[in-house]
Amino acid sequence: MEYPGGGSRRGGKAVPAVTFGHNKDHRPDLKQLVWILTVCADGAVPIAYRVEAGNTNDDITHVPTWDELVALVGRADFLYVSDCKLASAEAMGHIDSHGGRFVTVLPANRREVARFAEWVQSHAPDWSEAARRPGRRLGGAPEVWRTFESPVGSDGGFRIVWVHSSTKALNDAATRARRIEAGMAATEELAARLAGPRCRFKTLVAVEEAAGRALVDADAERWVQARVVPVNADTFRQEHRGRPGPNTRYRKTTNERFALSATVRADVVAYDARMDGIFPLITNDKKMSPAEVLAAYKYQPNLERRHSQLKGHQLVAPVLLKDPVRIEGLLCCHFFALVVQALVEREIRAAMVKAEARHIPLYPELRACAAPSAARVLEIFANVSRHHLSIDGKRVNTFQPELTPVQLQVLDLLGIPASAYTG
Repeated sequence: MEYPGGGSRRGGKAVPAVTFGHNKDHRPDLKQLVWILTVCADGAVPIAYRVEAGNTNDDITHVPTWDELVALVGRADFLYVSDCKLASAEAMGHIDSHGGRFVTVLPANRREVARFAEWVQSHAPDWSEAARRPGRRLGGAPEVWRTFESPVGSDGGFRIVWVHSSTKALNDAATRARRIEAGMAATEELAARLAGPRCRFKTLVAVEEAAGRALVDADAERWVQARVVPVNADTFRQEHRGRPGPNTRYRKTTNERFALSATVRADVVAYDARMDGIFPLITNDKKMSPAEVLAAYKYQPNLERRHSQLKGHQLVAPVLLKDPVRIEGLLCCHFFALVVQALVEREIRAAMVKAEARHIPLYPELRACAAPSAARVLEIFANVSRHHLSIDGKRVNTFQPELTPVQLQVLDLLGIPASAYTG
């Protein structure tokens, strides 16, 4: 459908256009808006948001977002942390030239990453342990993060801190092995088709293109190499119809067929394995230690949790409104709801730390919960109700709800008197 008003101005403010863009749900048939959210480091509470047109590139959003935050807080020396979309020369240069500080991750296609990958083939970085936590499974190996600051800065002159994650190293190796296995299986399937009696590939170029597509589809073209070899296949057929006998003559026909084989490029696998678990962080802050740079970046996924709440508990999509102005107003309501959720979570978790309560029995069957979410806190009060008994329109009696020990504990942590429910 068409959404009117996109690109126009209303109340001195541009109306965002609802249009097609890069949909992360892989639904190019859906129109969208881009929601830009900023959270603070104290409990990941949302402090600002902006709505842009659906085809807005993420790379160009950071400069206006940072400028708005400077106007909001009244200073520029705060630490701005974001994903790899911030790692553009324009955005980093703008923040640095205006007295700001930033931390972000460099994309894998940057020249700095290629240079380090080449250097690490013959050198061993002097890693220093920056963080450690127990394994996620009982008896599992601990997760360890190590850092190494590059003596050579980025092309823009900023610090680069290389990070090695033990968990990411395992995941990188497993992902590569899985793709190699998928690539080998794809080539074996194509080889079986080439050997079949009804093979439709008649030229060497067609077979090579099919093998290349199979490896690309398996995302294994970097590590698996396909080799196509023409072979001659002889077939024999009677010169004349009829039952064959001792004097039957046969005509020999030679056709060109193709044999396909695949090999793993061991040199490339060994080259990439040297970079397993390694990723680069870039910052213009000259006082933070590499461990502090890592700690600042590791808080960034809390922003993704707010996006998850927006799409999950609040069900922001689909939006059944036709006017972009009304959609923007609805998103404003969602922002305030998101702020309330974040404040509930921050309040109860801070109270748990103060009360030295490692967990509370919020989950079903009174199982322990170490990090209560707002959705779970609100859910345990969903069935709390007060009943009034009336006769001929006159209230005779009021039946107050009976709160459970868990509900009373939560109210106490949130600083809410029980009389708010029972008074």
